[in-house]
Amino acid sequence: MLIYAHRGASADFPEQSRQAYLEAIKQGADGFECDLRLTKDQELICWHDADTLRMSGRKVKIADSTFEELSFAKPLLFTELFRIAYESGKNLALETKHPVKTGGAVERELLRLISDSHGITIDVMSFSNLAVRRIISAGFSGVNLVHNKLGLALANSPIIGPGLHLIKQDPKIVDRAHLAGKKVYVWTVNSDEDVKFCADLGVDAIMSDNPARARKALGYA
Repeated sequence: MLIYAHRGASADFPEQSRQAYLEAIKQGADGFECDLRLTKDQELICWHDADTLRMSGRKVKIADSTFEELSFAKPLLFTELFRIAYESGKNLALETKHPVKTGGAVERELLRLISDSHGITIDVMSFSNLAVRRIISAGFSGVNLVHNKLGLALANSPIIGPGLHLIKQDPKIVDRAHLAGKKVYVWTVNSDEDVKFCADLGVDAIMSDNPARARKALGYA
């Protein structure tokens, strides 16, 4: 089972910061998970929320601000994360955030930047089925993220990304997905018990805030 650093080693450093991803390398993560948004001047940044309030204490909307105007919040450019990933040989699981007023622009910019993957595995994830279809039609690996049973029923990508709560409600989701030829990536898995639970079910990859702890729980060297 692969262990992806959820927004980097976010248990130890601010989420999606350069430090968090560098720490994830030290902790032995197999790859990096990252959320992506476009700024007003079309810069692709690693950022989960629609604004900066939770991470900075100051509320500024990402989509309405230039990268320079967001400098106080210290967002990481995706191009920097991409460089860290290919230099360290780490996989990427990238979530494009929706709904946004720019529609599919975030996928178009991402596809432009990853046209040369530098040999690393890149999966692009979204709760938006339309966004996932854009990715798959461009020849990249798409992941339907799902947080309820309806989402599972509608998912048509080769990889599904259910929340941990769904797997706990119905562990057979994993077997059914595998029988259908699909992989399963589960978010967000942090406790030792939950890490082992996913491994026992045969989950293909987990997103964890603490890669080192997840590796230790599984007895990885």
